[in-house]
Amino acid sequence: MTVAELPITGYLDRLSARPGERLTAHVSVAGGGRYRVRLLRAISLDANPKGPGRRFEDLSRLFDRSFDGHRQPIAIGSYARVEPAPVRDAGRARTWTALVWTGLPVRDQVVLSDEGAGNGARAVLATGAEGAEIRLTWPGGVARLASGVPLKPRRWYRLWASARPDGRVRVGQQPLEGGEARVADGEAPGLSLPTGGVVLIAAEEAAAPRHHFAGKIEAPAIFSRELTPWPDPRFLPRDGRIAAWDFGRGIDTDAIHDTGVQGCHGSLVNSPVRAVVGAGWSGEETCWRHAPQDYAAIHFHPGDLGDCGWRPDFEIEIPDELRSGSYVLHLTCEAGEDWLPFFVRPRRDAPTAKIAVLVSTFTYQAYANFARSIADATYRARVAAFSAYPHIPNDYPIYGRSTYNLHEDGSGVSISSRLRPILNMRPGYVAANDPIGSGARHYVADHHLLAWLEDKGFAFDVVTDEDLDDEGVTALASYRVVLTGSHPEYHTARMLDALEAYKGRGGRIAYLGGNGFYWRIARDPARPHLIEVRRAEGGVRMWAAEPGEYHHMLDGQLGGMWRRSRRPPQQLVGVGFTVQGGYEATHYRRSPASWDDPRASWIFAGIDEEIIGDYGLCGGGAAGFELDRADPMLGTPDNAVILARSERHPASFAVVPEDLLAPGRSTAHGPPDDFMRADMVYFETPGGGAVFSVGSITFLGSLWRNGFEGPVSKLLYNVVSRFQS
Repeated sequence: MTVAELPITGYLDRLSARPGERLTAHVSVAGGGRYRVRLLRAISLDANPKGPGRRFEDLSRLFDRSFDGHRQPIAIGSYARVEPAPVRDAGRARTWTALVWTGLPVRDQVVLSDEGAGNGARAVLATGAEGAEIRLTWPGGVARLASGVPLKPRRWYRLWASARPDGRVRVGQQPLEGGEARVADGEAPGLSLPTGGVVLIAAEEAAAPRHHFAGKIEAPAIFSRELTPWPDPRFLPRDGRIAAWDFGRGIDTDAIHDTGVQGCHGSLVNSPVRAVVGAGWSGEETCWRHAPQDYAAIHFHPGDLGDCGWRPDFEIEIPDELRSGSYVLHLTCEAGEDWLPFFVRPRRDAPTAKIAVLVSTFTYQAYANFARSIADATYRARVAAFSAYPHIPNDYPIYGRSTYNLHEDGSGVSISSRLRPILNMRPGYVAANDPIGSGARHYVADHHLLAWLEDKGFAFDVVTDEDLDDEGVTALASYRVVLTGSHPEYHTARMLDALEAYKGRGGRIAYLGGNGFYWRIARDPARPHLIEVRRAEGGVRMWAAEPGEYHHMLDGQLGGMWRRSRRPPQQLVGVGFTVQGGYEATHYRRSPASWDDPRASWIFAGIDEEIIGDYGLCGGGAAGFELDRADPMLGTPDNAVILARSERHPASFAVVPEDLLAPGRSTAHGPPDDFMRADMVYFETPGGGAVFSVGSITFLGSLWRNGFEGPVSKLLYNVVSRFQS
């Protein structure tokens, strides 16, 4: 099968750096040949010709080089590798076994592969259309034997296969939740059993792993004797163990532990999902840290991609003269082009600007390579009409999926890596089929703010989510004001702690988006390129975590919405997610307080309009797609001033499920329509700080109107000017 690849693409080892630091680029040129790299500063990235357009500052005088390009393959799919493998005696019988839970029982997929090096033999325990099967190959011979009964999806089975040096072969399967075992016998004359070599779990062929398993595997083991019938399908016998891997150990690592006498431990490749319920889950504990024996399974997927693993192609040292901001490396070859985005922070020993833009790189990563149903002919025509970024994730599954997609076995993607090409984090990418606007979201939409700051002459620095998570409040301490982008949705506890501490010390925050501070994510310092989300306990989501699988594997903490951990967004910024709609928008109507309240009327200085934002590049208005409301019951401060409120919402808009107790009944025990709004709020903090929040994803798209003019632009100018002074 031919796999679609971009003509040229790549990724960087990090998404931010300071002058004097180095970034490493990993590039693949599908057809080989020379390619060129130029440095550009990204000013505006919206492909819509009715907006500011795509604008760059050419910095090729600082970096313009050519390299020999090579195709770099992607080994997608997760598995475990044990090397060196345990010592096996080719003269003794062998049994391979594991507990499995599969979502795709009829596809050819490998559970355990015992690959010999000394004699070239291989034994594979697998599942397929005929149920459990064993496949044996050796010099001069091939044998295959299947149970004859397909496995049923989403059920636990004991699978086993035995082979003897005299050629007798047996394979069996038994459901754990009742039902008879199915056993088949066969002969393999001249059989040689594997010795030396590598053991793979959830794939075969160590040189180029394939036939990846889609489902959970628990307690894989190899025995030096024939085991049949199986004594008890839930347990492993003690006698004759060559190796037995306990996945309940080291759940927060990429290591797997062999409990056998040889101690042949292994490692996981491409970040399969751990902290999943195993065959023996009792339901009495829902956190794997409290009962690791109940979570002694790993969920493998053919589409997992923890790291492309490409070799480094070149390094770039960030020039001293680069000011903080957004940059790209423009890659070009004979067959095409691509961009590698990154952000530059100020030098550690240099004065900072007064304004910091907190760039939502964890949100970009959560949505990385989101394959969407909107990629129809109308959408593709829109992309072509804009001469927008032409490549969309739907067409390139080889680069992995987003946490908004499903694996092929129906489970949700919970792990996302930045060590791969991210197609929807590219200049000019169109994220939504927006018939009257740009369809811009995330990376592209946030450049509406950067372009506006540039146009208005505000000096600013950038801080990424990862920087904030690594450094805490220190990353923000020198700034008078922090501005968010359009959709700062994904945060760790350290990030929220840092923002609360910044606010408590007198910092000013302008939350310029919607549906922010919503999902809790996990990171592991040992694998900083990964983020994890468990979509637990409600919320607007494309999939739901399985019962008992609400705690992250990377940090052991409860996943899901921050609201479920008693940290709703209203506590931090005064508003929180309340309405989800189509990619369309409406406007705000000013409140009486916006005219008369001296605490906040300055925000509207020079603005005579009562209607705010009935125009815009995103959905046609400033209040759209996803909206946030103020709610004192969820933590909106008592001194918060409601400045404006959205109205005349499109028919697609609906109150989010976490605000519903029952159909027609909200959590406030009234009609759900009472929550149908975006609130623009302002409040001051006891430490001398302040917060301004707009509660809408599409707000930044309305900064532009025949240039950066109009009431939305004027309003934000007033806020930023006051906050930085």
